[in-house]
Amino acid sequence: MLNKLIKNKQPRAALLYVMVITILAGCSIPGKNRPFTKGFFQPTDESLKQYQYPDWFLDAKFGIWAHWGPQAVPMAGDWYARHMYVQGHRQYQHHLENYGHPSEHGYKDIIPLWKAEKWDPDRLMSLYKKAGAKYFVSMGCHHDNFDLWNSKYNKWNAVNMGPKRDVVQEWQKAARKYGLRFGVSEHMGASFTWFQDSHKADKTGPKAGIPYDGANEKYWDLYHKPADTNDRSWYSTNSEWHEEWYKRVTDLIDNYDLDLLYTDGALPFGKVGNDVGRKMVAHLYNKSIEKRGALEAVYNCKQESEGKWVQDLERGVMGGINPYPWQTDTSIGDWYYNKNWKFRPTSWSIHMLVDIVSKNGCLLLNVVQRPDGSLDQEVEQTLEEMAKWNVIFGEVIHGTRPWLVYGEGPIRTRGGGFKEDFAYSSKDIRFTTRGQTLYATALGWPDDEQLVIKSLAKPAGENINLIQNISLIGHKGIIEWSQNTECLIIKVPAQKISEHTCAVKITGRNMKPVKVIEPIEIVKPDAQGTIKLNADQAELHGSHIKVEEQNHKANIGFWDKPDEWVLWKMSITVAGYYKVTAEIASVSGNGDFTLEIADQKLSGKTLQTGSWSEFKTIEIGKIHINNTGVIELNMKPVKEKWHALNLRNVRLTKVQ
Repeated sequence: MLNKLIKNKQPRAALLYVMVITILAGCSIPGKNRPFTKGFFQPTDESLKQYQYPDWFLDAKFGIWAHWGPQAVPMAGDWYARHMYVQGHRQYQHHLENYGHPSEHGYKDIIPLWKAEKWDPDRLMSLYKKAGAKYFVSMGCHHDNFDLWNSKYNKWNAVNMGPKRDVVQEWQKAARKYGLRFGVSEHMGASFTWFQDSHKADKTGPKAGIPYDGANEKYWDLYHKPADTNDRSWYSTNSEWHEEWYKRVTDLIDNYDLDLLYTDGALPFGKVGNDVGRKMVAHLYNKSIEKRGALEAVYNCKQESEGKWVQDLERGVMGGINPYPWQTDTSIGDWYYNKNWKFRPTSWSIHMLVDIVSKNGCLLLNVVQRPDGSLDQEVEQTLEEMAKWNVIFGEVIHGTRPWLVYGEGPIRTRGGGFKEDFAYSSKDIRFTTRGQTLYATALGWPDDEQLVIKSLAKPAGENINLIQNISLIGHKGIIEWSQNTECLIIKVPAQKISEHTCAVKITGRNMKPVKVIEPIEIVKPDAQGTIKLNADQAELHGSHIKVEEQNHKANIGFWDKPDEWVLWKMSITVAGYYKVTAEIASVSGNGDFTLEIADQKLSGKTLQTGSWSEFKTIEIGKIHINNTGVIELNMKPVKEKWHALNLRNVRLTKVQ
């Protein structure tokens, strides 16, 4: 793939590949530790690409978030301040029954009810530190346009009303006391359009046509002015709002010495015509250099980073190792307190953490607070269990780096946001490294008292995986292990050290992962009979080919070698004719391949799409499948006529 990138004159992509190898080898990135001068960063992509990830973030791996504010008061969940203005929504009905009609009792009347009377940031921070958190993030301003700091530009803030306390400052003081890095999340970029429902009115019923309180000009400093008719995107096109956003965020940066700033969305407001977002990021980085004498600030947003910041995924994970450090933000419950939600079990949080760290990421976990600032007993129990786990297993997480592969096992974590529920077992193993030490962590305790790791087999005739010592994390005695051409087998005690994980520390020479082919799922047709064979559902045959991720979608890449191929298994429920298409990307095009389906063959040729990330659909042909049942589809290069491609999926559509 590196040759492919260089030959096709894509230096940025080539650098990305070099970074993968560099990071996984545990080496420093070229240019790291270069001193930055005051005012170094400018609001351009070229300037921001010179950003260097601070060591504290690379080492931290785990942070806790307080996604907390006035919207917790109704105990009805996230986005309350918006949905209370949507007639027919459950939160509208909740508001009607508990507070009154939003034309008379709006969100402005919820704010004074937020007292935070049991909030003890010092005690909570001590719990978070014990649970293993190395950084803490406070809510700064949600889409409700209410600032939780002593805001210079917004009277609707927590010092003036509600708890009448500088929430950000008190969280920061506690974080500094316990040695945690401190960050703030801002969600206000989307607030202008998000809050427009407050200007509307019921369409039916006794209050039909009576405007909600957001239509009252007196409160537009909270609910915003009415947006233009065509201004309905996540980020408003209103230039006045862009400037207000910039002033308030830089006020936060200038007065609270942040280690981290999180934006809920892509970089504001790039797609609507200005660079105020880049201006803010440059200011954040420059302010860090000015105050600290070094670049220690981290910026998160939900946009691919290209080295300019830390990409964030909401409630999801990467499908594999990402060359740039990244972050998942998720919650043990709803984002704001919701009395109808069940909290996640401790094992879920731990498994998320281990998986994310193995892929070069950090986990930012929202610990849901009640409106008064306290925690439910169930939440405190989760923190206690995580603290006990961290005492034993913290070394496999904090300060580690990814290995050459993230892991092995039957569960394939499809990359992207809002994908975080996986039925892990002790067969799902994740790798991390610290110097010359390799950690292997199973996401469960083996019932048969054997931890089997296929990636660490010792192939015949190959001088790799020369293991010298293995110790079981949390166990003082010597353990038995053996190694053969298929796997490494480690005998573990029947008495579990943990319900959540089983981890070993391995040292040796020339440690390299053996290619593992896991059993693949059988792909079933959708309701229309279409069968979509995705990249992350394929069985890969070859040492070079692998699944990667672009724009939150998996694709098969690094497919340079003509002797490597892929296989899917699919369930045919209706015999007959199917049209076969594929979604591919190729710089050169003109690569010949064959599809083998039920003893039949189709020939295909790639087309030139413009880049390795620009995917287009090609039609391969039509085929008749005679029998129902499970069959295989193999895609193989024509060796003499093969040119590399990236493959996102193959689709079989039922036709007459």
